[in-house]
Formats: sequence, C-alpha cells, structure tokens
Amino acid sequence: MLLAETTKSMKTKGELESEISQAIIRFEKDHLGRGPLETRAFIIEDMVLVRLKKVLIQAELKMVESTSPERGRYLIKQLRQELIEQGRPILETELHNILGVRLVSLHTDISTITGERIMVFTFEDRIPHRT
Repeated sequence: MLLAETTKSMKTKGELESEISQAIIRFEKDHLGRGPLETRAFIIEDMVLVRLKKVLIQAELKMVESTSPERGRYLIKQLRQELIEQGRPILETELHNILGVRLVSLHTDISTITGERIMVFTFEDRIPHRT
C-alpha cells in the first residue's frame, strides 16, 4: 500500500478519541452496570486520558452520605479498582482494536465528591493518527 493510501485510511485524532469514548461507555455499562453521563478521551502522544463524569451509582452516593466519608470513599475506590482490574483484558482488547497499539499500563482514580473518574492509558508506541 502506498503512503498516501495508508495516510488516507488512517483515522483522525478526533475520530479515534470518539471511538475510545464510546468503547469506555460500553465497558462501563456492560461491565459495571451503568455508564457515565459524559465521557471525553484525549490522545497525547503514547497516552490516552479519559474523563468520565457522573459515574457513581445511587448506592455509592448513599454510602458516602451514611457512613463516615473516609470509610465510604475507601470502600468505593477499592471496589471500583477491583472491577477495573477484572475488566482490564476487555479494555485492552477494545483499545488495541481501535488504536492498533499495545496497552502497557492503566491508571485510574475516582472522586466520591464529584462522581468523576479519570483513566490514563499508556501504550508501547505513539498512537498513529491522521491530522
């Protein structure tokens, strides 16, 4: 295949970011039971930063209110971390199918105050895209 054809068939950064956002929403709904209200993905060289808003379920919000804030926050973070680790192979496959680059690392945290989750994915190479 010629370079011009390869570049033409390559997706833009915006197209890839949109596909990543949709994959994360599907993962959250299928694997965790509920999707975020808003999701944005950002490709930065060999990383993808994903910001998910309003991801806490009603039971988690009640737990933070009814128990001590520190204990509720700890329990929610531990549970969410475990669920993400269990679903990592799914995320890895989805992201590899979209980006064509192997995932190296996944870092995540969730705020029990804002209901926002941040996910950072790092890959073995720079993520190819058309400008």
